[in-house]
Amino acid sequence: MQQSLNVMELQLCERFVREFDAPPEQIVTSPGRVNIIGEHTDYNNGFVLPMAIDRCLMMAVSKRPDELVRIVTTDFKESIEFSLSHLEKGIFTWGEYITGCIWVLQEKGLQLKGFDMVITGNIPVGASLSSSAALEVGILKAASYSSGFNWDPVDMARLAQRAENEWVGMNCGLMDQMICACGQQGHAILIDFADLSLHPCPLPENSSIVILDTTTRRGLIDSAYNERRQQCDNAAAVMGVATLREADEPLLAEYKGRLSTLEYARARHIISENVRVKQATLAMSKGAGKELGELMYQSHCSLRDDFDVSGEALNMMVECAMEHPACYGARMTGAGFAGCAVALVAKGDEQGFVQEVATEYEKRTGDEPRIYVCVASDGTSIKKV
Repeated sequence: MQQSLNVMELQLCERFVREFDAPPEQIVTSPGRVNIIGEHTDYNNGFVLPMAIDRCLMMAVSKRPDELVRIVTTDFKESIEFSLSHLEKGIFTWGEYITGCIWVLQEKGLQLKGFDMVITGNIPVGASLSSSAALEVGILKAASYSSGFNWDPVDMARLAQRAENEWVGMNCGLMDQMICACGQQGHAILIDFADLSLHPCPLPENSSIVILDTTTRRGLIDSAYNERRQQCDNAAAVMGVATLREADEPLLAEYKGRLSTLEYARARHIISENVRVKQATLAMSKGAGKELGELMYQSHCSLRDDFDVSGEALNMMVECAMEHPACYGARMTGAGFAGCAVALVAKGDEQGFVQEVATEYEKRTGDEPRIYVCVASDGTSIKKV
């Protein structure tokens, strides 16, 4: 992957010169993420265990002396241009994530300067690997360079979330932005959303993380995500707790008769998922890949049955993975409905797993998946060209 990143950086710089008649000053690298376990728990003040991956957005950037922002993206073959003093919401496109980030910095009271930028990347869009969070955090990193304000990863993650919530209109949690900003090479990060504490967890040495992209896509803003969040809030209110983080299985049993069927199922997933995340960190501390894999599959079943955010393609992909002898465990990852699953696979067996699962999935569905091994990477960074 390092070689491909070097090629991507070279091509990015060449494109920047073509667009702006000068080489870029800095390169921002902002990773995607995969969540190993702990889904939909972030906005319930619970635990998550994601990792930044070696799939990223790369942004070539140079300062400007004025208020103009000019950005070209190779992925969408589009460009945007706007003045920092004339921000306007438009129809939903990738550009709204950018203007939202500029807006939230101005809301914080920061004095901003313009910049020129070209963006490229290798994160599949809409695959539940957080391309949007990578874009948001990367834009904030570039703005910190061009405008000279202090970079605090947790603070910037919160600003990125606010931009997505209040400008873009997606009521997402904070997990994606946190791991994009705070990832650590070779580790997943246990994030406790009660206090935003971060605890690096080394991946089991006998295993590899494999991303299984079904190539199905979803429109998250128009999905049932916000509905699930409201159901969790309703369940917490009925049980008399601020968030489902404060609930446990005995309390859930006590209030079962007062909760709707859906509220009960949603709460059961969140409560059991928080327990699984803590068990997963213990398994990782022991290097117990099989134990971690079993917890991942339990998580998938809960997301499929109680939280109802999986889908036919995701379920099929997980089952194909679970049937392979090298697989310790697999689950859907991300908000759900479509996109990617993640598998924990015995080290040394990755290529056979990739080829055989891809063949079996295509045989059963008629769709060609994209499956690749990934490694845990650092969070968003910037370097001089």
